[in-house]
Amino acid sequence: MKNKPLAFQIWLVFSGILLVISLLLIILFPTTLRSFFTKEIYKTIENEQLVLTEYGNPANNAAEFGDKKQKDRSVDHLILPIQSRYFLYSEELPLDFIKQTQLLAANQQSSVERYEKNLKNQTLFYVIRKIIVNGEDSYLLSYSWDSYRNDLVYTLFRQLLIIMFIVFLLSWIPSIWLARYLTKPLVKLEKHVTSISELDWHEPVEVDRNDEIGKLGHSIEKMRQHLVRKDEAQQTLLQNISHDLKTPVMVIRGYAKSVNDGIFPKGNLTSTMDVIEEESEKLEKKIKDLLYLTKLDFLSTRKPIKTEFRLDQLINDEVERIKWAKPNLQWQLNLQKANTLGDPDQWEKLIENLLENSLRYAHQTINITLSSGEHSLVVRLWNDGPEIDEIILDQLFEPFQKGHKGEFGIGLSIVKRIADLHDAKVWAVNENNGAAFYTEIPKQL
Repeated sequence: MKNKPLAFQIWLVFSGILLVISLLLIILFPTTLRSFFTKEIYKTIENEQLVLTEYGNPANNAAEFGDKKQKDRSVDHLILPIQSRYFLYSEELPLDFIKQTQLLAANQQSSVERYEKNLKNQTLFYVIRKIIVNGEDSYLLSYSWDSYRNDLVYTLFRQLLIIMFIVFLLSWIPSIWLARYLTKPLVKLEKHVTSISELDWHEPVEVDRNDEIGKLGHSIEKMRQHLVRKDEAQQTLLQNISHDLKTPVMVIRGYAKSVNDGIFPKGNLTSTMDVIEEESEKLEKKIKDLLYLTKLDFLSTRKPIKTEFRLDQLINDEVERIKWAKPNLQWQLNLQKANTLGDPDQWEKLIENLLENSLRYAHQTINITLSSGEHSLVVRLWNDGPEIDEIILDQLFEPFQKGHKGEFGIGLSIVKRIADLHDAKVWAVNENNGAAFYTEIPKQL
């Protein structure tokens, strides 16, 4: 059934439930009705007996007995002696059965007892009540045939079948409507997903409902918006890569061709080759950063493998390794001892990129602090260089966003990706006549 249309499945399940309920009613209802009416017949017989006995001795009130007998035509009565072997009788009950009732009455411990007997292919319900008639032990035999019960059961059961048929027939209309109501937005979402799979994701997904289908539609819309942004970022990435890679390649090719022609643009061979080497280094660094950025995109789809390491030691090692680039800078470090969980190689890359960014802009001083709070570790890296332009402050960590001295616009985007992989936050602010970069790392130990 799972390969059938959803509307058909809903309708089939709805109809199946109704059919099962109908079958259960058909099976259980007659039995329940028979049991109920059997009890009611016995109650009716006993009530009739109570009405008759209220007039004292029924044998002395024959006329009244006859009148009361007609109050419920489904119940008949006989008054018989218990011990006598001779009595007048002209009713429909067999004589052998009458004699059996005498024995039952004689052996009956209680004054009233219910019985049931199959006679003439029918079921007879009767009640024996012990009474005294003219000083002689007698009994009142009241009975009713099951034809009365069967007529009631048949009438009610027939009415039930008619009602069930009408309900079953009318239920098809709301079940078909419900199936279409539920499947219509799903068909619409299926078309949107198909379009998205074919890279046609510019039409928004609109679902005007808040149930599970609406939530699915909102999730698909979020996915579409994410794909649109990613597509735009990819196009921007390709444009920026082609532009940024083209410049050093053109310089290298131009200088190499000049050297090959015996011309030295920088005056001599050594100076000209230094330019080629410098541009080659820039090109190599940019390619490595682009590959690392792609690697981080891949790692974002995998479960990270985290190990414990000393963050303060990692920062100190990176400072010792990189500070030779500007020997005249003053480094002020205030690092608390702190352990954290994560990928040490990625955190090394994050710290390295932040330090390189500060080296590029710092005039005299770089200040680094590592403090431990109740729930997180905070790394602050401040330099006394120019303040960041407010226009690009919020987009500073986006790919290819560069300041006036920026090189590629990839370093800080790598910082942001690494922070996201570790559930950390990074941001930049202008403070104390300089620029500060903050990294907040949640404590996981």
